[in-house]
Amino acid sequence: MKFLAVHPSCLMYSKIYLRLEPLGLELVAAAAERAGHSVQLIDLQCESHRDFFRSVHRWRPDVIAFCGNYLANVPEIIDLARATRDLLPDAFICVGGHSVSFIPEEILRHADGAVDCVLTGEGETAITGLLHAIAQNRRDLKQVPGCVTPDHRSPPPAFVKSLDDLLPARHLARHRRKYFIGQLDPAASIEFSRGCPWDCVFCSAWTFYGRNYRVKTPECAVEELARIREPGIFIVDDVAFIQAEHGMQIAEGIARRGIRKRYYLETRGDVLLRNKEVFKLWKRLGLNTMFLGLEAIDEEGLKRYRKRVTLNKNFEALEYARSLDVTVAVNIIADPSWDRERFKVVRDWCLEIPEVVNISINTPYPGTETWHTESRRLTTRDYRLFDIQHAVLPTKLPLPEFYKELVETQRVLSRKHLGWEGLRQCARIVVRHLLRGQTNFLRMIWKFNSVYRPDLQLADHEQPTKYEINLPPPSTATVERDELYIHRGSGRKGRQIDHHTEEFVNATRMGAAG
Repeated sequence: MKFLAVHPSCLMYSKIYLRLEPLGLELVAAAAERAGHSVQLIDLQCESHRDFFRSVHRWRPDVIAFCGNYLANVPEIIDLARATRDLLPDAFICVGGHSVSFIPEEILRHADGAVDCVLTGEGETAITGLLHAIAQNRRDLKQVPGCVTPDHRSPPPAFVKSLDDLLPARHLARHRRKYFIGQLDPAASIEFSRGCPWDCVFCSAWTFYGRNYRVKTPECAVEELARIREPGIFIVDDVAFIQAEHGMQIAEGIARRGIRKRYYLETRGDVLLRNKEVFKLWKRLGLNTMFLGLEAIDEEGLKRYRKRVTLNKNFEALEYARSLDVTVAVNIIADPSWDRERFKVVRDWCLEIPEVVNISINTPYPGTETWHTESRRLTTRDYRLFDIQHAVLPTKLPLPEFYKELVETQRVLSRKHLGWEGLRQCARIVVRHLLRGQTNFLRMIWKFNSVYRPDLQLADHEQPTKYEINLPPPSTATVERDELYIHRGSGRKGRQIDHHTEEFVNATRMGAAG
């Protein structure tokens, strides 16, 4: 069968700092290839909706799978699925991924028949069973683990038995030079472990994996790394190098092979302190940036988020990270209960430290503990806004003032590292990228003020209460919906099917009918 794997567009705000290789979708595509299917992948982070519809029209895939790892992409996915159903009525359309695994029935209900099933759990194990079942009888999917249709829910999904069995189909990503994260431009992604043993209340990794934690053997990890051409590597593990011996063995294998890369990883302060020698060795191998999820700068905040680490340990970890002479980035969660004074305290603290600081908004996601405790207080169910840069819970300050304080905090922190001063400090990095024809990092420096604006964040909330997409009959009808999501093509650029693409879809559909 012909199988088209689709990654949705960039999120509204994170596109400034990163555009990551669709590693999860590449792993799913690789599983489909190994099963003997003809596979194509389109990444809408790098290509347009018009490119997607052109591919659908020309190649006419039998199965189309959308990647729903991020909740904020759900409206776009459903829009595309509905338009695709008009263009290719007989295609089998499914959605899978981390976020949609927690809301499969909602996806199906609001797709109104445009989505045939939602695959929950790890896609590599589910996709081959689904494709086999479709080939036999697409109406009987009851034995496909993790498959949810409008009529039934199959047995629970199965975990991948060994991460060593997974090798992504990187050759299917057609715009590899467009993937970057911070200074690493271009950058590929790699996975050394999967799962997280902690249970932070804002995170769904531990509920998705059931506290199951697996690692790829050092030999396989090093071999995969050796095959990657990009000079930058983003290690996607939720927490890097939890097991010191595992991290050491991978590092030693990299040293023996003489692999030269620059790395970006995420870890916890207590893990860093416990495994200092591991991170010291990775620094010698090319560790460039370390992201630490501090989340709070007081003990009360750490307890609220159940970080299971003390404030002193976090600050000690910051000191050690500085001693490694790598770029250190930290995350602080802005709570909707913050007032002006709290924003000022956080701004002042962030300006006193040399680290890059990212501010995210406390957001309840399906699959998290906060979803169960806070979802009744949600002020919106417009999933576009669930991107940790919009307030979806009631704010203590009036919403316009909350966004004003938030953006001002982000702007103050941004000026530490971006703009003219950032350009002077990063001149050598910028020149090196430009000599290779890479402009992602340079563009990042100038994008902040055009994207982070209180008026734009407020405008994102102002959406109609009906779903509309301007396609020929039978899709022109305005459909009444409940408040799962509210979406129409009047949001930010890249977040909807634009008018030019609609014209292309209309012409293609009319041509097919003729």
